[in-house]
Amino acid sequence: MHRIFLLIGWLFGVALVGSGAAVAQEAPRIQLLGDSMMATHRLIGRSIPDVLGRTLDVEIANQAASGAMIRGISRQYESGEYDWVVLNGGGNDMWLGCGCRECEERMDMVIGEDGMSGRLPQLVARILKDGAQVLYVGYLRSPGFSSPIENCRDEGDEMERRVALMASKLRDTYHLSNADLVPSGDRSFHAFDRIHPSIKGSRAIAQRIANFLSETE
Repeated sequence: MHRIFLLIGWLFGVALVGSGAAVAQEAPRIQLLGDSMMATHRLIGRSIPDVLGRTLDVEIANQAASGAMIRGISRQYESGEYDWVVLNGGGNDMWLGCGCRECEERMDMVIGEDGMSGRLPQLVARILKDGAQVLYVGYLRSPGFSSPIENCRDEGDEMERRVALMASKLRDTYHLSNADLVPSGDRSFHAFDRIHPSIKGSRAIAQRIANFLSETE
């Protein structure tokens, strides 16, 4: 009797394969939004989206642009049948926009203290309404040496605290921090400007994103 059940199971499996009913899981459809953290090395095909696409073996709808502030990042988004929208943003609003004078006001404009007000939560709400999941990717931190954005460290930490709070309140919304990516004193994850990721840094961030998406899927 046991052999009969095994034979039936084998024949049923063959029938499924032969009929095309057993179909491999489709690759996720991903749109990526953001600023220069995502766009750096794009011209040589080694930006974070480039590496992410090769790692996952999928095409990425890459909308990221250097210098983009949160308003521009909101405009990057294109509605469509995406499984994931991966994004970063807010850094240029703080560093370029506030000039170390209006940090609190600029941060509130990006995302409020409650994590639910501001342009970033508004963008996330639009994406969720279209049916995609959202992953916000945090910025690199300077590795314990002088950097043009060193004085923005506390503000950067507070902004990502708010992003994490938003992610805890909204469905299908996640925050992936890179605060612990760079070992203290290791300059190899940064480009020469000590702000943007190096090729190594872009690769490491892309791998983190790929691991997260794979585990979540």
